[in-house]
Amino acid sequence: MTSRPTMTATGVEQSQAASLAAQNVSVRFGGLTAIGDVTLGLEREKILGLIGPNGAGKTTLVNCLTGFQRPTEGSILLGGQDTAGWSAERFRHQGVARTFQAGRLFKDLTVVENVEVTGTGMGLGRRQAHHLAMELLAWLGMADKADIVAGTLPYTDERRVGIARALFLGPAFLLLDEPAAGMADAECDELAQIVLDIPRTFTCGVLLIEHNMRMVMGTCDFIHVLDSGRTIAEGTPAEIQRNKKVLAAYLGGEGEKQLEMAEGHH
Repeated sequence: MTSRPTMTATGVEQSQAASLAAQNVSVRFGGLTAIGDVTLGLEREKILGLIGPNGAGKTTLVNCLTGFQRPTEGSILLGGQDTAGWSAERFRHQGVARTFQAGRLFKDLTVVENVEVTGTGMGLGRRQAHHLAMELLAWLGMADKADIVAGTLPYTDERRVGIARALFLGPAFLLLDEPAAGMADAECDELAQIVLDIPRTFTCGVLLIEHNMRMVMGTCDFIHVLDSGRTIAEGTPAEIQRNKKVLAAYLGGEGEKQLEMAEGHH
């Protein structure tokens, strides 16, 4: 990877917030409780894993942490400040960025244009946005694909472009929603190295929502486990690997095999 991109070139005020937290957050949709009384904290320059089975409430929690969903109860705190009433755009301006499970790229634009649009949408000139976009693509090892039409990219490269767009504003916190989905082990290992490099390169915290245990155990400082919308475990990768509640509720069968492989990889 190349040296750190000059993120201050955006002219966007960098967030000084030291933490992003959910405090006793519950989300209900009618009679369904998607999240029940969850408390979670993410710090700068740390990688926090968020795992759990399908339907556990992971994406709903990420939506709360980024302003796409308002909690029914509880608070989202950025640097200790209550964010009640904030829009997703305000979260983004205050240094909270995310990727999505679906790439959400502009398929008819080139790779570099997909990244540039983040800057031009914030009022940057095209030349400045292009310069920063190219720096980010170089950092991610994609400079040679800058002029390729995004709609022709393989799935794994779509994920990297999504990360470049999320990093464009030099966020304080980056939330990655299943970035390794569908990747082979070698591709996953390459992505894991990028995820490991993000906190120390951009001084931001990373929340990693991921089913791939090889990646989770190999990158995360700490892991938070949800099941049916509630916290069932928190701890280091080693502690989670030994947690009987996690094994019983989440990792049985194929997942348990993944965990054994991840333990050897970590």
